[in-house]
Amino acid sequence: MSVLTATQLKNHLGRYMEEAQKEPVIVQKGGRDYAVIISQQEYERFQALEDRYWAEKAQEAQRSGYVGQERALTALEKSF
Repeated sequence: MSVLTATQLKNHLGRYMEEAQKEPVIVQKGGRDYAVIISQQEYERFQALEDRYWAEKAQEAQRSGYVGQERALTALEKSF
């Protein structure tokens, strides 16, 4: 995994974009890790993992008794 400065990235953007197709590239600014460049494929994989995580959380909430926003609002409106 490459670690480089923001200046190096600016001066060699094409090179590091190609490298990011194989592995993440860490960009530092002010001596601290600032950003990570990843491939589109890796980004999509992370998005799918996040979507799956939140879907599982929603299912857990329903199993524990959460009825959902629409049903909760309807119940509140009927109580007034």
